[in-house]
Amino acid sequence: MVREDLYRREGAEAIIVRPLDDIVLLYHRPSGQTHMVISPVPEILDAMADGLPASATMLRDRLALLYDLGEGDVVGEIGQHLAYLDRIGLVRPA
Repeated sequence: MVREDLYRREGAEAIIVRPLDDIVLLYHRPSGQTHMVISPVPEILDAMADGLPASATMLRDRLALLYDLGEGDVVGEIGQHLAYLDRIGLVRPA
């Protein structure tokens, strides 16, 4: 079994979310930065709202309950999004 990195979302008070048509603005209070993102980033963050550590596989399972994720390397794509979210400070390693 391959070990997957676990991540936690920043607390709800740290991120202000504002939908704007097809994009979502995420204002990160601690850094003062605003990020413009598109799907599936907001959905991934929503799936992490409970504050519990989550891996890409765990998030795929959570998202699959709500969305048709299609074919392909969904876990790999979610992992790439998590790495991006870590770089910009919206999630952190657990």
